Amino acid sequence: MPQLRPITERRRRRMIEVLEQRQPDLTVVIENVHDPHNISAVLRSCDAVGIATVHLVHTVEERPRLNRVVASGALRWLEIVDHPSIESCFDALRCQGFTIYATHLDENRLELFDLDLTRPSALVFGNEQRGVSPEAVAASDETIVIPMMGMVQSLNISVACAVTLYEALRQRRAADLYQQPRLAAAEIDARLDGWLRRERRIIP
Repeated sequence: MPQLRPITERRRRRMIEVLEQRQPDLTVVIENVHDPHNISAVLRSCDAVGIATVHLVHTVEERPRLNRVVASGALRWLEIVDHPSIESCFDALRCQGFTIYATHLDENRLELFDLDLTRPSALVFGNEQRGVSPEAVAASDETIVIPMMGMVQSLNISVACAVTLYEALRQRRAADLYQQPRLAAAEIDARLDGWLRRERRIIP
């Protein structure tokens, strides 16, 4: 069994600081994305803006194997939840009070910058070629698009996710949602313990 190493006080404080800025009412759903590098880029963006939990749904594509190297370390800091269907995923999110936004170009779509992303929001991103499935579009609360001024009308999934999440970050910073812990103290302690275990560290 690998020996546990003491963690420095500076590293421990940094972990707590990050946990205190986590946004439990902001999440991402990744549906049938098969390229592990695309998923890893999405995970890095999720960690960067303070998302705590990411949801994966693979009903057509095989779930890619993820590892710390591919995800550039983001796997250590995120809770990943797998769902057997988009219906079960959306049911779970609605039970937690989320509004579900599917990225999809249709006549009823809303523009990203018109959304209030300070409210509980689940953002759905789909397959690299097909986009979000018809089932996910039909079951979502709203469809959204990123305004585009060029001939190309779509972005790579990881880029689209980053643009969307940083708009959420902008809104939430303006609303001071990063200033006070959003997670309960007990959950911060539990997640810190999990992080320490993943890094094989102990508090001296």
